Amino acid sequence: MKIHPLPPLNSLIAFEAAARHLSFTLAATELNVTQGAISRQVRHLEDYLGKPLFERGIRTVHLTPTGARYYDTVRDSLLHLARSTDEVRHWRGDQQVTVVTSTALAAHWLLPRVPAFKSRFEDIDLRIVADDQVRDFARLDCDLALYYCSKPPRDMRVTPLFAEEVFPVCSPAYLERHPQLADGAGLADCTWLWLEATQRDWIGWPEWLVRLGLGGVTPRQRININSYSLLLQSALTGQGVALGWHQLVDDHLLTGALVRPNGLSLKTEGSFCLLERPGACSPRQSVRQFRQWLTESV
Repeated sequence: MKIHPLPPLNSLIAFEAAARHLSFTLAATELNVTQGAISRQVRHLEDYLGKPLFERGIRTVHLTPTGARYYDTVRDSLLHLARSTDEVRHWRGDQQVTVVTSTALAAHWLLPRVPAFKSRFEDIDLRIVADDQVRDFARLDCDLALYYCSKPPRDMRVTPLFAEEVFPVCSPAYLERHPQLADGAGLADCTWLWLEATQRDWIGWPEWLVRLGLGGVTPRQRININSYSLLLQSALTGQGVALGWHQLVDDHLLTGALVRPNGLSLKTEGSFCLLERPGACSPRQSVRQFRQWLTESV
């Protein structure tokens, strides 16, 4: 039997966002369209229904009684549809876990630990996706996410894994050529490996220096790099001094490939965190097992 009548579906998306925010502007920002497009879609839906859904003021909108009742129905229907779609569209099986994280955390912290996980859970397939350009954690398409957060993101379930400490690192050969690094003021005579701001919340040289009371120190030279993995590779090959994140450079420090030239260090207020979307489908056993292993291994 044909399902009838159905409203214009694009208009439903625009209406739900506008009603949830009580703002056409915020709805437009969320859906990445213009405010005029939201207004036209809502008007199209109102014309289809033959009833006004919003009371429009000069700079405000409010739901009419009809609009409020209709919003409840639309919201519940879209949530149900989204949950069902999420269950169907994912390529993963019961034994697959998708983890999204930054390139640096994937390369220097997570991947070295994967063999230990696989030795305990041979049947679980990990899919690790590196993404350094996340703007909205709640929109990530994954089971779990791992990111450094200076502040816990809203609308997410946040489990801090470990706090972080940031300090200078360089190769032993570079330190031998620049013994003045033993004194923090000697940083000014060196080449700084400078991470361009591609990863949200990360502390760079300017903030690090200011917070240690060394705001006037500037480098003799600097090399700009937009990847933390490449930055560490530059440090390993003796090209300059980098800011090392404790959990990401530990292995290099243990092997002696990198050294700490002085005692300067900054403990950050943020943490590397395990992020999960509240209200998502109930985690599968494989996701629960990976989550438990992750929290126990830090």
